[in-house]
Amino acid sequence: MTLSACGQGHSGKASQLTTVTVGGIGSDYQTWKHIATTPQAKKLGLKLDVKEVSIGKQLNDETANGDIDVNAFQSYAYFKAYNQETHGKKVAALGTTYLEPVGIYSHKYHNVKSLPQRATVAISSNPANGARDLLLLQRAGLIKLKKGFNTFGTVRDITSNPKQLVIKAINEDSAARYLDDFDAVLISNTIALEAKMNVLKDSIYHERANASTKQNINILATTKAQKDNATYKKLVKLYHEPAIQRWIKQKFDGTKVEVNKSLSYLQQ
Repeated sequence: MTLSACGQGHSGKASQLTTVTVGGIGSDYQTWKHIATTPQAKKLGLKLDVKEVSIGKQLNDETANGDIDVNAFQSYAYFKAYNQETHGKKVAALGTTYLEPVGIYSHKYHNVKSLPQRATVAISSNPANGARDLLLLQRAGLIKLKKGFNTFGTVRDITSNPKQLVIKAINEDSAARYLDDFDAVLISNTIALEAKMNVLKDSIYHERANASTKQNINILATTKAQKDNATYKKLVKLYHEPAIQRWIKQKFDGTKVEVNKSLSYLQQ
C-alpha cells in the first residue's frame, strides 16, 4: 500500500523511499532521468519520478499548482519574471544548480569585433531571456544599456549602439535554425546542445560564471508552500554530489558550470 501526504512526496513502506515528481526540459530532463537511477538518490531516501515538459511557463504552472513537486529548468531571472508576470500561484526557489552560458553564435563571423555595421542580431522573444541576451551584448562591448537595466529591460533601454545593430526577437526554441538568416544569434545552451553545438567551443562570445551573471544561475523550484520542505531540499544536495557532477560534466562537455551557492547570494 502506498501512503501519500500532500506536498510531501509519496512514501512506500516496503522501500522506505519517498517519491518526488521532478519536471524538466531538454538537457535538464536528461540529467534528472539519470540522477533518478543513481545510488546517491537511493541513499538519500529518494525515488524520483521524472517528467518531461517542453514549455517553461507550463512547467512552472504545473509546479505552482502542485502537479509537479520540483522543477529543474530555469534561471533565477526567469523565475523572478514568472512570479512577477503570473496572476496565479507563484513558485519558490529551493537552491542553486548551475550556470548554463548563453552564447553569441555566427556562421559568418569569427568574433564579435568583426560584426559589421548594421549587422542583424537575433535575441530571444521571451522577455526575461531577451533581457539576458541584451546584457550579454553589452558585456561583449556591442551596445550599452541604461543604468539599472534588469530582468524586465528591453531594446528600448539601449543607450548606445555604435554598430547600429539591427536587433530582432525570435522564438528561442528555434534559435539555432536562424543562424543562416542573421549575422549573429544568441542561443541558450539547452537549445545549442540540441543543435549539437558547444557554447564553450562554438560560440564567438559567451557568458562567464561571475557576479555579473548570478541572476542567470539555474535553480530548482517548488510551490511557495513547500519552499522549506526538507525532502525537496535533498534534491539540491543530490545534484551537487561529486559522482553526479562528474557524469554531468562528461555528458554535456563542461557546458553546465556547477554553482553551489546559497539563495541569499542570488538575492543580494
